[in-house]
Amino acid sequence: MATLATRLILLAAAVGATLTAHARIPVPVATAPASPEASQPAETSFASFGFDALIGDYRWLQAVQLVGNERANVVSAAPAIQRLIETVVAVDPYVDHPYRFASLWLTNDIDQVRAGNRILERGIAYHPNEWRNRFYLSFNHFFYLGDMEAAARELEPAVNLPGAPRYLGNLLARLRSQTDGLEAGAAYLSELLRETEDPRKQAELGKAMDEIETERRARLLDQARDVYRKREGRDIEKVEDLATGDAAILSELPAEVHGWEWVLDPETGRIESSYYGRRYRLNLQESDRARIEEWTGRDPVAKDEESTQ
Repeated sequence: MATLATRLILLAAAVGATLTAHARIPVPVATAPASPEASQPAETSFASFGFDALIGDYRWLQAVQLVGNERANVVSAAPAIQRLIETVVAVDPYVDHPYRFASLWLTNDIDQVRAGNRILERGIAYHPNEWRNRFYLSFNHFFYLGDMEAAARELEPAVNLPGAPRYLGNLLARLRSQTDGLEAGAAYLSELLRETEDPRKQAELGKAMDEIETERRARLLDQARDVYRKREGRDIEKVEDLATGDAAILSELPAEVHGWEWVLDPETGRIESSYYGRRYRLNLQESDRARIEEWTGRDPVAKDEESTQ
C-alpha cells in the first residue's frame, strides 16, 4: 500500500509540474496579425522543471500548427516559427526534422534565411553524419543568398556521408565550376571516381564528367568564335563556319562528347551541344535572381554568363 501511495504521489507531482510548465508557455495564435511570442530557450528550460523533451515536443506541435492551420498566414507567422524552433532545438538538440523545417519556412527575407542557416548549423553540430542538414544549408546559400562558394563549401562534406544520394557529387561539381572553374570541378569528380567502388555512383559521376568535358569543348568554340568575329567583322551563322571555308579558324570542330552536334541556341545565340540543349550551369529564374540581387547586391550568375557568351 505504501508503495502504491508513493507512486500516486509521484504521478500527481509529475502531472502538476507538467500542467504548470504548460501554463507558463504562451500559446501562439496563427491568425493573429502580430507575431506570437515564445519564451527564450533558457526561460523555457527553467519553466520546464527538467521536462525538456516534453517542452520541446510541445513547442514543435505549436510550430507545426502555425503552418498547418487552414487560416494560417505563414509569412506573418515566420517570426513565431523561428522562436519556437529555436526553443525546440535548444531544449532538445538531438531532434531531427525541426532543423530542416525551420529552413523551409524562414525564407521571407535575408534575416530569416540567415536565422534558418544558424539553426541548420546547430543541427550539423549535433548530427554530423546527417547529410540533409548540410544539403539544406548549401541550398540556402545558393538559392536565397546567391553565394556559390559558400554553397559548395557546405555541400562538400555531405557527399560521402551515409545515405547521401549519388547526385550530390554532380551538384558539387556544378557549384565548383562557377567558383573555382571547370578544372576544379573536374578534379574533384576525378577524386570521387578514384575513391568510390559503387558502380551506380561511378555511373553518375561519369555523367557529370561528360558534362564538364562538353562545356570545356564548348568554351574552346567560344574562343574560336571571338577570333572569327574580330577577324571577319561579323558573327558566324552556324557553328560549322568555324571550321569550313576561307574564314575557318579551326581545322575541325572538337567532337561533341556523345556524338551529337554543336548548334546555336535560337534564343541566346550561344554555342551548345544538341545532346544537352543547354550550357553547363546552375540555372535560376529571373525572379529568383532579382531577389538575390535585392537582398545581397550580388548578381549570382553574371560571371557564368560572361564565360558562355
